[in-house]
Amino acid sequence: MKFRPLHDRVVIRRAEGDIKSKGGIIIPDNAKEKPQEGEVIAVGPGARDENGALVPLDVKAGDTILFGKWSGTEVKIDGEDLLIMKEADIMGVIEKTVAAKKAA
Repeated sequence: MKFRPLHDRVVIRRAEGDIKSKGGIIIPDNAKEKPQEGEVIAVGPGARDENGALVPLDVKAGDTILFGKWSGTEVKIDGEDLLIMKEADIMGVIEKTVAAKKAA
């Protein structure tokens, strides 16, 4: 990807939503609820504090995160639908458990 976000912005690939309901009914694309989980693709260098010092971001490329339902701006980069949002819109990082790491 040839895109570098500025300041405290983060580029996110939204996780795939379920295509079937729990009852087995296939949900069409326009009726699916968009997931609030995604993978960080790229991060900016960080924001500046009131003294002008650079404050690095807490997230890094490869992190799986949760974000608000209406957070970010949807963009298309290299034919892929992505989200760009500020780090403040990210609610948290999903830590992979030890069992999941062993299985992978």
